[in-house]
Amino acid sequence: MDNKDLLNRFLEYAKIDTQANPDSETIPTAEKEKDMIKLLEKQLNALGIENHVDKYGFLSLRIPSNTSKKVHSIGFLAHCDTAPDASGANVNPQIIENYQGQDVPFKDGEYLSPSRFPELKNIVGKTLICTDGTTLLGSDDKSGVASIMEALKYFVEHPEEEHGEIYGAFTLDEEVGTGVDNFALDNFKPDFAFTVDGGELGELNYETFNAAMLHIKFEGINVHPGSAKGKMINSSEVAIEFHNKLPKYDKPEYT
Repeated sequence: MDNKDLLNRFLEYAKIDTQANPDSETIPTAEKEKDMIKLLEKQLNALGIENHVDKYGFLSLRIPSNTSKKVHSIGFLAHCDTAPDASGANVNPQIIENYQGQDVPFKDGEYLSPSRFPELKNIVGKTLICTDGTTLLGSDDKSGVASIMEALKYFVEHPEEEHGEIYGAFTLDEEVGTGVDNFALDNFKPDFAFTVDGGELGELNYETFNAAMLHIKFEGINVHPGSAKGKMINSSEVAIEFHNKLPKYDKPEYT
């Protein structure tokens, strides 16, 4: 696999605005998420890879086995949407080749620094790709999509590499928690499957976390401070009291 091809593919995907919308009840939550699916479908067709896009925009694919050996089928998944926390439009990544551990400034005045993120020291001498500070980078999970697509391209172009059935799936709305709610398994039936999404090089996670969102409205009683004694209820204080009752060591930063 050529690293330059992988980089160019990622940059191509990163520039497509696929930001999910947590306030929408449509499937997908943003119609623009399908723009990347359309591109992937076109690229898979060009490679001659069998694929299917369902009515919701989820894409599944399959490469037949090319060996007579009895081997397991394998699947790879990644999501195309990006988080709603910051804009996914007009992404302009910074590409720093031969990174030497220096601070990387962003346009918004913030910066990326080993003093804040010590793991940056592990990539000295390698290529660092990050946002310019005005948008998301979208590496979560377009780097996963790019990696899978480059791997598929490799197997198509190197039929001498024996393999069992290879399945793939590209989903939407992962960032808003509904990514697999409507994903049909009709065209995705591997014996084993891996999600390619983040983590250190060579790292393999076999557990996951569960996340949920709860909206709570705290109501108080607004009374003039001059006659507030025994009457006023500060909703902020109620919210703080509620928060302090939550089990401290069950928080993500401790678990």
